[in-house]
Amino acid sequence: MSITIKDIAKLANVSHATVSRALNDSPLINDETKKRIKEIAEEHNYTPNYNAKSLKLAKSYNIGLFFSTLNIGTSAHFFHEVVKGISGQIDSEYNLVVKGIDECPINQISKKNFDGIIVMSQSKADDDFIQAVIDQEIPVVVLNRAIDFGDISCYLSDDRIGVEMAINALFAKGHQHIAIIKGREKFAMATERLEGYYQSFRSHQMKPEDCYMIQGDFSANSGYDGMKTLLDLKEKPTAIFCSNDDMALGAIKAIYEAGMKVPEHFSIISFEDSKIGEYSFPPLTAIQRPVEEVSKIGANRLMVLVKGEEVGKEIKYIRTKLIDRGSVKQYNRI
Repeated sequence: MSITIKDIAKLANVSHATVSRALNDSPLINDETKKRIKEIAEEHNYTPNYNAKSLKLAKSYNIGLFFSTLNIGTSAHFFHEVVKGISGQIDSEYNLVVKGIDECPINQISKKNFDGIIVMSQSKADDDFIQAVIDQEIPVVVLNRAIDFGDISCYLSDDRIGVEMAINALFAKGHQHIAIIKGREKFAMATERLEGYYQSFRSHQMKPEDCYMIQGDFSANSGYDGMKTLLDLKEKPTAIFCSNDDMALGAIKAIYEAGMKVPEHFSIISFEDSKIGEYSFPPLTAIQRPVEEVSKIGANRLMVLVKGEEVGKEIKYIRTKLIDRGSVKQYNRI
């Protein structure tokens, strides 16, 4: 049978209220008493009863992590990096509950169920959900998208600048016929990446060709289909920017099936820099997206809010960087 607060109180010859305060680092208890009580608790492998504690304090000890959807457009790498970043920052007494907004009724969002919520938002379609969280007065942080309402902190990577960097790198290697396989329509990050593509062309006083702009949905299959469409063109691009690594791998598969190679016949550059891209053949040149760092920063801010500290709204962009590997080569015009 596990030891209880009352058992520790007897061993320490103090009240159970003193034990509770000491274990929660209350300033009302002196350091010597705190140390003695914590040593007894550790010696007897004391584990807090969070169910009982939550009833007493009206807390759920749940932190919600809500993605726009877990079905389409959320790659395994992206999901893993987000969960790893957040779970490493939330206090050990909290459970991390992961859900998709598209599968969660808004009436389930209450203080009874969640002490704080992190929204990994992809589109404005999430705004009703975010507003419902605000209305319930639940501490909330938004990742991946800057929102223009509410006193909410938002943390995201600078996707637009990252893609502009990628396309600039292709121009620097002599490519001018540069295609893009876009991400899922209406997703904020897909829009930002497309704008980065446009920005690079504008800075080079060029206009991208409509036939080189292919719709994808972040899946490997859409990258494969998109590349097959490009392969059917009379004048093919020399380089392709893929809006994530999954689509890049699909594109490479289509190229090899057509009897051609990367980068000998086509240069490929992607956005994400997952491990699977690092170990593909050839290894992908990619824009490294700081998903774990964004998630860590957001989780830290949420824990401050959950503890009742007053902080203002903050919108912060985390820098991306170009990782040069083997899927891009210099293009020499004949």
